[in-house]
Amino acid sequence: MKYLRSVLFGIFVFYGFASLGQIRGLVRGVRVSDTLALNGVKVKLLRAKKAVFTDANGKFEIFPGKQVPDTLVALIAGYISDTIVINRADRYAAISLVLYSDKLKPEVIVQRKATNGVVKISIVQLERISSQELRRAACCNLSESFETNASVDVNIADAVSGARKIQLLGLDGVYTQFQLENVPFLRGLEAPFGMQSFSGIWLDGIQISKGTGSVVNGHESMAGLINLSLKNPLEADKLLLNAYGNRFGRGEANAIFSHKLNDKWGTTGLLNGSLNKVNVDENQDGFLDLPLYKNLSAMNRWQYNGEKMEAQLALYAYADDRFAGQSSFSPQLLPFRMELSNQHLELTAKTGFFGKREGESLGIIQQAKYHKTQGYFGANAIGGQRQIAGQEKRYFVSVNYDRSGREGKHLIKTGVSSNVLSLSQVADLFIYDRLEITSGCFAEYSLRLNRLSWQTGFRWDYNSLFGGILVPRMHLKYAVTPKTDLRFTGGRGWRSPNYLIENNALMASNKYWVLPAEFLPEISWNVGGSLVTEFQIFDRKASWTIDLYYTWFERQLAVDRDVSDQFLVFNYLDKASSSLAFQNEMDFSLSKHWSLRGAYKFLRVTALFNGSLQQQTMVPAHRILATISWVSLNKRWQADLTTNFVGRMRMPKGYVINGVPHNFSPWYPFVFGQVAHQFKRLKVYLGVENLLNVKQPNPILFASNPQDPSFDATMVWGPITGVNVYGGMTFILKQKK
Repeated sequence: MKYLRSVLFGIFVFYGFASLGQIRGLVRGVRVSDTLALNGVKVKLLRAKKAVFTDANGKFEIFPGKQVPDTLVALIAGYISDTIVINRADRYAAISLVLYSDKLKPEVIVQRKATNGVVKISIVQLERISSQELRRAACCNLSESFETNASVDVNIADAVSGARKIQLLGLDGVYTQFQLENVPFLRGLEAPFGMQSFSGIWLDGIQISKGTGSVVNGHESMAGLINLSLKNPLEADKLLLNAYGNRFGRGEANAIFSHKLNDKWGTTGLLNGSLNKVNVDENQDGFLDLPLYKNLSAMNRWQYNGEKMEAQLALYAYADDRFAGQSSFSPQLLPFRMELSNQHLELTAKTGFFGKREGESLGIIQQAKYHKTQGYFGANAIGGQRQIAGQEKRYFVSVNYDRSGREGKHLIKTGVSSNVLSLSQVADLFIYDRLEITSGCFAEYSLRLNRLSWQTGFRWDYNSLFGGILVPRMHLKYAVTPKTDLRFTGGRGWRSPNYLIENNALMASNKYWVLPAEFLPEISWNVGGSLVTEFQIFDRKASWTIDLYYTWFERQLAVDRDVSDQFLVFNYLDKASSSLAFQNEMDFSLSKHWSLRGAYKFLRVTALFNGSLQQQTMVPAHRILATISWVSLNKRWQADLTTNFVGRMRMPKGYVINGVPHNFSPWYPFVFGQVAHQFKRLKVYLGVENLLNVKQPNPILFASNPQDPSFDATMVWGPITGVNVYGGMTFILKQKK
């Protein structure tokens, strides 16, 4: 009966299965000026009463006990030993221990890296954005959390709604799989505005992987995967309050309340409120430059860490209401406007059970979601109002089994998953309702040797509309040197396109939609690789990352905007679209106070448009990111300055400036910076965005006559508003130790 209760509890409570994943790390020693990998260092966990020794490359792997936090000790003759506290989050971060010779002064530096950059121990190229990095800019919602990151681009979808969309490897955000702590997130109807309803203040970090990821995570990772990590209820601050405001009238407030009931139970409440009620029309075209909106979101999380099982339960909800277009003071008889409301509710549950054997666990993931959207683009029923409506009900379940060898060299993951989707959607005159069930099974094997790591997996999904689809994936990592890693990845992915709601921003025009006659899945292959190395310049740490990824589609649903000025044609392209993405990035610590990052990205995204192979519209071929940061010696002052140079983009047919057709947009710089000061519990910050006041001269074509057939507000390549000054403060009350 005891075991029956545990199983029943696991069906309702959801665990993201933080199992007994082994801790991996690197131990290096410092003698005078030399740094070398240390062989034979004894690394032990005091609470778990386990110990291992580092190999010739200074690497070690050790399984944590079922009870954490634990204390890890590293000791070897000739060096000063030291300790570090291990928490559950350490299974996601690389641990680097630096021991100093006992002949030097008694200072020992132990680094537990939860910072930015590629996670060294990951087989897949996994890039982490830490919570400290998120605070370097005006990070208020998720869509603003990638401003200092070179891999992910965030663009404005149209000049009316204010919706934002991301791009990874030059591909639209729908090809990037989002997860919230390894649970599906931002899928279906919530995709267009879901990022703006999720607070970046809630995040502990973001993990980004390019290319196809693990088959355990699902089949939808075609360009990459973005996983969001929230603040842990057992480790988060007791209270966090944040307030933000800018010169355009936007205000935002965030709150996080955490309470640790005992060593096993903890809960967190997360609140976010945002609104803008100020009419802004700087370019005097009669349209609001920013939408008027109000948004309220909340989440409640519970976490249980026991000796035989772990569990998490989360309830997330938000409501978002928007008004945009020509204001209520417009002299137009039939003014063009947008009104849109979204309501969202989801419950997620994760349970994980530890096996009797070390390295064995069973995880159960469940999610139930409801989303409703309702609104319109246009004037009114007489003057061409285009309705938008949708209702989504989704249930997802996944059962995962992990088994790892005692030494951590072999790891097997296997399981089954199922997703039930009931979706109704309306866009203008088009209605598409469907019931879709996708069930699959998967298996993945990982081998970790001293220098070579290999991960391969297969999953087979059966979709009620398309039939069976096989998804193979493989990843390799080779340690060329202790500080240089070479990675390779390849695999297949697929998704069901929700083309009506996913493209609702294109309704901010008078173009007619021509939709495909049948509904088919999008299928792609991705191959790529990366080289990551650490080195020193003038005795200062530096890192260099270079990667290249190529994606080609067996089938892609593309929007052809070059066929006609009056039509948007949705076509399924068979083996006629691809993406080549190259990125070169370097991080350099200039001194104890100054750090510098620079990145260059080249994108060639092509498809068959109007009968010829052309660059995808609204995708810049070149991007350059440069950011510099300064921190005072006492860590209380910090200043950051970032410049993003955006290359020219191919514009759709019909784009004009002052009546003259233009095929390409110009290069432009986008500069932003922030200064912050940390008091004992209060942090204040002041920043500026678009410092050079760069603005697109005509973001809305034929704004003076929204009834004109050529009216179009979707050809946005640059900023719509000018210089923005913002400020805010964050109050933090720590948990009692």
